[in-house]
Amino acid sequence: MTIKKNSIGLNKKPKDTLVVVAMSGGVDSSTVAGMMKKEGYKVIGITLKLYDDSKETAHSKQCCAGQDIMDAKRVAQKLDIEHKIFYYQNKFKEGVINNFVESYLKGETPIPCVQCNKTVKFNDLFEESKKLNADALVTGHYVKSVTNNNMTDMYRAIDENRDQSYFLFSTTREQLNYLRFPLGGMLKSETRKIAKKLELNVAEKPDSQDICFVPNGDYVSVIQKLRPDAFKKGNIKNTQGKVVGVHDGIVNFTIGQRKGIKIAASNPLYVVDINPDLNEIIVGSKKELIKKEIILKDINLLSDKKIFDNEIFVKVRSTGRLLKSKLNLENGKAKLSLLEEEYGISPGQACVFYSKDKNGDKVLGGGWIAKN
Repeated sequence: MTIKKNSIGLNKKPKDTLVVVAMSGGVDSSTVAGMMKKEGYKVIGITLKLYDDSKETAHSKQCCAGQDIMDAKRVAQKLDIEHKIFYYQNKFKEGVINNFVESYLKGETPIPCVQCNKTVKFNDLFEESKKLNADALVTGHYVKSVTNNNMTDMYRAIDENRDQSYFLFSTTREQLNYLRFPLGGMLKSETRKIAKKLELNVAEKPDSQDICFVPNGDYVSVIQKLRPDAFKKGNIKNTQGKVVGVHDGIVNFTIGQRKGIKIAASNPLYVVDINPDLNEIIVGSKKELIKKEIILKDINLLSDKKIFDNEIFVKVRSTGRLLKSKLNLENGKAKLSLLEEEYGISPGQACVFYSKDKNGDKVLGGGWIAKN
């Protein structure tokens, strides 16, 4: 007798399917755990402690702090599921925080959430789930996944304001086939309604907004604490090479920045380049921010290379729009030709590839924007 596929695309009855749910203590992951439990799956919740929160971060809108761990524990007790806490502070510091700081020192604009997903969340959590003999790792990310013949493809969520596919481009094919994202077809308002019906204590909990280890979004204070030597005065030059001002450290600037340059000019000035070797900031007009070609490194592909024979769509920042582009892959690197204008493209950010099909905007992979 053929067993009908369950709701996560596996040929097993829910009661015979063990899933690990990554529980951050927020409403999304808590709701996913509740959905899995209600559908009859065997559920183990895992929460990661990633950093040692202090007084100033304990009540901020962040994830993976002490309060969140307690919230996850309460949800697990309410749902009557097994709950484990893994202490990954050292791994997180090495793989995410240190990378974040070094990236700014190189004149880049880092995305720690991608590094976190790439390292502790999807790499180590993937391995831990396998050790538990779980059939799938389930998360509360707003990403749509479609599974056919044990092959899972990732798409932008239907709620584009919540879509998190940009942050998951570095997921490997093996990980993606094992991952499930039940919220990708829902609006956030629907998630909260389910949480209320399940009577979860986090149903009205505000969304995390800050980077977890950056209190109140003040990334400069984090760098100052870890690398006080990074704040060296240097020249601000225009694109003709003329010195027009002095800065207090390149870590205070990002490509495309307009505020905080503190230079009087007849037309608005923007940061168009950062030269860490010479400790210089280059400023220019908005027009000088336009880029038509981007060099990418550390490419991760989730699709056949043949698809890149055609035009694709890309996002060059998490809040950016989809841009028509042509990609030329070569020896693990790529040259991207943008067919639409875009401003303020910064090294250190991700460039994520998409195509369109009947299921929506499909993630084809991506890479990191390098210095040209």
